[in-house]
Amino acid sequence: MEELRRWLGIELDEVSWRERAVSALGGLVAIVGVLAVSHRALGLTGPPMLVASMGASAVLLFGVPHGQLSQPWPVLAGHLVSALIGVTCGRLIHDRELAGACAVGLAVGVMHLGKCIHPPGGATALTAVMGGPAVTSLGYGFVLRPVLLNAVTIVAVAVAFNALFPWRRYPAHWVRRGARAAAVPAVSALTHDRVRRALRSIDSFVDVTEDDLVRLHDLLTRAEHDDAATG
Repeated sequence: MEELRRWLGIELDEVSWRERAVSALGGLVAIVGVLAVSHRALGLTGPPMLVASMGASAVLLFGVPHGQLSQPWPVLAGHLVSALIGVTCGRLIHDRELAGACAVGLAVGVMHLGKCIHPPGGATALTAVMGGPAVTSLGYGFVLRPVLLNAVTIVAVAVAFNALFPWRRYPAHWVRRGARAAAVPAVSALTHDRVRRALRSIDSFVDVTEDDLVRLHDLLTRAEHDDAATG
């Protein structure tokens, strides 16, 4: 069973029910906020009001707020470049299915190059092509309204909402006052260059921030020292 769990990618479940509830509440608040800004502030209605991929972004920003894929740059740039690519493919490639496939593939590549990988961006690119007349009629206006508007709103909600809970940091690099000593390792010899070299050796995207990698190394090192001292 353990081998099957690893093969399927089932994570070790160490998250409290409190954290799960906060994640769910955050997703609800985020979408309500996006709808409110789109509808009440700018008067958008119907399909142009909300990009469905924002639901996937909400999962990342509130379910995995410390993850690399959830940070502001991947969210904002990932959605923006994906929307641009989607609209462009939709205009240049007349076959809808081929245009959608090209949009997603190019979006993945460009997000890699721009260091802004955000999985919902793929859905944004596909929506720009396959979203129907209400979306395609917007042309490049789709990039700003609703995509960029939605992305800015959901990031702003994530910053404000996650700040209410002392164990959460968003953006992940934000270290709360009084917690800096705990966030900066005391016994770790890791440096930025060493972390980068290690990540390059893996040659695959790792969804964890550099700060959290260093913190994990420090915690494991301290635990090893404690075990050795008590053993």
